[in-house]
Amino acid sequence: MDPLSDILSLLKPRNYMSAGFDAAGSWAIRFPDQANTIKCGTVVFGQCYVSVEDTDGTEDVAKPVLLGPGDCFVLPRGRTFSLASNPDCPPIDAPLVFADARRGGIVTHNGGGECFIISSRFALSGNHADMLMSTLPPIVHIRPDQDEGTLRWSVERMMQELSTPKPGGFLVLQHLAHTVLVQALRLHLEHRERGANRTNGDAPKDNGQSRQSGQNGPDWFAALSDKQISAAIARIHDDPAHPWTLQELARHAGMSRSGFAARFRDVVAIPPMAYLTRWRMLLAGDRLTNGNLPVSDIALSVGYESESAFSTAFKRVMGSAPRQYGRLTQTKYPGQTT
Repeated sequence: MDPLSDILSLLKPRNYMSAGFDAAGSWAIRFPDQANTIKCGTVVFGQCYVSVEDTDGTEDVAKPVLLGPGDCFVLPRGRTFSLASNPDCPPIDAPLVFADARRGGIVTHNGGGECFIISSRFALSGNHADMLMSTLPPIVHIRPDQDEGTLRWSVERMMQELSTPKPGGFLVLQHLAHTVLVQALRLHLEHRERGANRTNGDAPKDNGQSRQSGQNGPDWFAALSDKQISAAIARIHDDPAHPWTLQELARHAGMSRSGFAARFRDVVAIPPMAYLTRWRMLLAGDRLTNGNLPVSDIALSVGYESESAFSTAFKRVMGSAPRQYGRLTQTKYPGQTT
């Protein structure tokens, strides 16, 4: 798989609700209880504002973003958010409005006809959401001029399925919702890559929204937005058990050893070999949670012949010993075990 698919596979996003919202007049809807979810939506016609609150719901972490026809948004951090005709309008909680939309369909508010939104909510079954998604902005905004048609086609198909339910419609909506999410993240990556090219090879700029103070993990999406760095990362993801060296990764990136090491750290925020170790431990953590292999086999699968060396590295990166981690995560996420 490619690196973006690898990351999403660890998150295991599962669409459990897609719905249409047809509104008019003055309105504001607040969506609480978004922990361990990703929200993805598109404005079909009209306009509205989207805003995101901090973790305790007391202040905005990003300015409200005005969305127009064809605009798509992704909210990757599982925080309470609001949609509104006007950001100053007092909100009501979403369960009061969407109570009848638990299985999809279209909800009409104030008579409808002025603003139509299609949105999907994804539960993250993986236990690495914070580590993998925290480098994205609180609101990923995709404009219509960034789309070459795939996103628009998927949204139009979703609108048809919601407007005219047919046999198998729930499964079709699930697949379309996944397509919209992946395409939106693709477009975000392409937008960051173009931004990096405009700055003559500097790291992608996002006005400081992506990276939060105190975060010490890799900026996955900045890495995938850089052609040379992503080439090296693709090799790591293709064969994580390979005994990679800095020189070998630099060669795949088409760079000198020192230039690659410096650029990797600038873009990704951690050194190349630290990225390799972290990715190996994320894979190992997923296998500990979702499989029955012994620790020694998992260690070999991510490049460690010594179980002791693997356990030391795993505890340093993941915060607990492998066997303890497997027990803790299987208790926390019981539905993941196979």
